[in-house]
Amino acid sequence: MKEILVNPELVSYCGLYCGSCGKYLKGKCPGCAENKKATWCKIRKCCIEKDIKSCAQCDEFSDVKDCKMFDNFVARMFEFVFKSDRKAGIKMIKELGYEDFAKFMAENKLVSMKKSKN
Repeated sequence: MKEILVNPELVSYCGLYCGSCGKYLKGKCPGCAENKKATWCKIRKCCIEKDIKSCAQCDEFSDVKDCKMFDNFVARMFEFVFKSDRKAGIKMIKELGYEDFAKFMAENKLVSMKKSKN
């Protein structure tokens, strides 16, 4: 199994951190950016078409929650089931940058920011 490292290249298009993912660490996934088989992911496709590293760089919406591609039914179900908060990940990337986001996620062994209990 690979070691969890701080690597900004392992930040996914939607605000997850592949560097802490079990599949990536076991060598079963190359990470979001390198996963050529992930043609099903509309967010990945959108970011590639716009030539941006993630939704944090998208200038079409001031907040990702306004993007129907980012905040769709499947995404909301994923967030509910896994208590995941990709929006918080995108916000952190915007505020701190990719390096500090990757560092935070790696140090805390997180794939996704966790939903706060509000």
